[in-house]
Amino acid sequence: MATITTVATTPSWVMTYDSLTLIVLQYLERSDQATINAIPTFITLAEFEIAQEIKTLGQLQIASATMTSGNPVLQKPSRWRKTVSFNITNTSGVRSPVLLRKYEYLTNYSTNNTVTGVPLYYSDTSWDFWYVAPTPDQAYSFEVLYYERIEPLSSLNQTNWLTQNAPNAMLFGTLLQAMPFLKNDQRQIFQQKYLEAIKSLKDEDVSRVADRQSIAVDS
Repeated sequence: MATITTVATTPSWVMTYDSLTLIVLQYLERSDQATINAIPTFITLAEFEIAQEIKTLGQLQIASATMTSGNPVLQKPSRWRKTVSFNITNTSGVRSPVLLRKYEYLTNYSTNNTVTGVPLYYSDTSWDFWYVAPTPDQAYSFEVLYYERIEPLSSLNQTNWLTQNAPNAMLFGTLLQAMPFLKNDQRQIFQQKYLEAIKSLKDEDVSRVADRQSIAVDS
């Protein structure tokens, strides 16, 4: 069996929450307390903006759990944004897909929650829960591939995927969020830089999707 050996390297510079805060203040040329106090809000708003704009490999997560017999409602992982795939493992150890359908389809398919079986379909009933049908008749294991909102930055969480892989998006996204607060006319400059960073991330993701589709066809 071939062994892949990786050589650990130390990046020359990695953006952190603290360094982002400092750089933003330098760009804004501000040192007043009101602006300093508002920086965490600008960073959080930028993270939400970026999460709405892109779906990248860095946001993909896999969650696995066990269903509760007789309960068709499943709780989603924290920071969930979009489900990519859903599968279930039956008592024989065989994995099979659980298909996405509208909630109305599920309630029509299984009009009585007391009728149980191996779940075949799932639906988003809210931001926090999935609904499956039929209602599970056993404690089945299941696995979900999903996009999450990347773990937010804070003084206690200095780095995340964005600071490590898209620091330009984080910087210019944060500066962009500061413009309405400061009533500044530099919005157009930061907007252009931000859009360029987001476009680069989207182009990378499109390339990965194309590669994945090619693999699927070749397989």
